[in-house]
Amino acid sequence: MTSSVRTIFRLAFVAALIAVLYLALMPAPDIVQIVSSQDKIEHAALFAALALLAVAGWPDHPLRIAIGLLLYGAAMEIAQGQTGYRTADPWDWVADAIGLLVLIPVVLSRRRTAGQA
Repeated sequence: MTSSVRTIFRLAFVAALIAVLYLALMPAPDIVQIVSSQDKIEHAALFAALALLAVAGWPDHPLRIAIGLLLYGAAMEIAQGQTGYRTADPWDWVADAIGLLVLIPVVLSRRRTAGQA
């Protein structure tokens, strides 16, 4: 992947982080719940998408990405708890962490590739 494509992924990742934080701190809209634990599924899917976007921009740093996104998720929950209209939910953070499991195949494939080189 060329450095200009990586730069695009990096910019998209930063824009996504800003957008997600903005949306997370707005008053929660009424959403039709289709399945139980829908909120947790949404958290996991969101953090999986953020992780994949980040690893496209920084392919050599999946562990740093995972740690950074875990801290970001925790900070977002704390910030939500400081608003008068949102609540902090530690289970949301657990769902964020579950979404980051998408990075495991990335790490394993990089180790396999490094072992073959």
